[in-house]
Amino acid sequence: MSNIRISNNKSNFLKDDKPFFYLADTIWSAFTNVTIQEWAYYLKRRKMQGFNVLQINTLPQWDRCWSDVGVYPFPTKDGQQFDFTTFEEEYFQRARKMCEMAVEQGFQLALVVLWLNYVPGTWGSRMTDKNIMPKDFVPTYVEKVIEEFDEYHPIYMVSGDTDFDTQESIEYYKIALDILCEKSPDSLKTLHIKRGYDLIPDELLNQIDFYMFQSGHNKTQQDMAYRLPEIFAKKYPKKPMINAEPCYEQMGFSREEYGRFEKEDTRKAAWTSILSGACAGVTYGAHGIWNWNKINCPSNPILGEGFDKPFTWQEAIEFQGAWDYGYIKYLLHQYRVDYLEPVNHLLGNDTQEIRVAKAKDKYFIYAKHNTSIKILEDLSNYQALAIDLDKKRISDIEINCTKKESTIEMHPFYKDVLIILEKRSEN
Repeated sequence: MSNIRISNNKSNFLKDDKPFFYLADTIWSAFTNVTIQEWAYYLKRRKMQGFNVLQINTLPQWDRCWSDVGVYPFPTKDGQQFDFTTFEEEYFQRARKMCEMAVEQGFQLALVVLWLNYVPGTWGSRMTDKNIMPKDFVPTYVEKVIEEFDEYHPIYMVSGDTDFDTQESIEYYKIALDILCEKSPDSLKTLHIKRGYDLIPDELLNQIDFYMFQSGHNKTQQDMAYRLPEIFAKKYPKKPMINAEPCYEQMGFSREEYGRFEKEDTRKAAWTSILSGACAGVTYGAHGIWNWNKINCPSNPILGEGFDKPFTWQEAIEFQGAWDYGYIKYLLHQYRVDYLEPVNHLLGNDTQEIRVAKAKDKYFIYAKHNTSIKILEDLSNYQALAIDLDKKRISDIEINCTKKESTIEMHPFYKDVLIILEKRSEN
């Protein structure tokens, strides 16, 4: 039986009956691209950085970097187009070995069952239709996934980067979800949906255990990191929420627009999501890890949304943002936070970019730029400190209060900060 479950507050997870902050790394291409030796190093490094969940595609990622491993789940002549009639057992044996290694290191697996390009009627299958899985093969494949991976107690991400704009796509995912609910009743199930999307079909809504949304890699829509959890909270029954694909570090802006996301951008996406209701966890991504880029490997002819060139995986695994995300988990653990209530209505500044949440007798505020911050409450019995999220320095800050509002004065740092307000000790 799976040892991860939804907490009673319906906002967070428990694992082994203890609060569990879902801190995932995106490694979609693991089963096709990563050698066993590389995998051992990857697991050791990500564990050191604080990650506890791995998001993996059970099928070959359509826009992965070209692989020199040479194993695939189905017969194929070119590594791109598959024969959906039988399985290649070597692929699954190897994938099981990788899962076993990950679980031994303490990682929770989150496995995608059907990425969107395998399903008709999605935006991905309209870009390339060479690998649409026959509908009558879907039950066979989903049962194979359960047979091979269920013993590792994964979370099942039934869809990958998908939309539900056609009935045809909904029917495919309904088939998969029904089988998972029947044959793996104790596992947690969710849907990984496309950037900026907030539609969960009624046919699937009651069968998933928590929500995943994606603020994604579009330069001009990074506000989705806090807008989407607000939308989900108003639109759907209460369940834990996760930003399962915020902007990836050093990912080129989508649609081949010039520029890349830096560590400050990834921190902002994480903290603004968490303080806006998606406090169950967050996912990190490094451009070169998710698609596993190696030196001198030829380019994949399918480029998905069209991002700039990735770094090699050896470079990408050392990006600073991975440590920043581990620091998120560390801070929440240190302050014993397992639930954060968004309270942005208390913000007196004329912006939505600053995010405010409350945890019992503490307030958490994220601000990317330095300014005085007004909170529409009397916080005279609180003390404030600012944590420099770039260099991990800490400063006490002055709070000036009236009976109606409090002003948190400017901190001394130049990058983004997390401000923590905590009640003064009565002693």
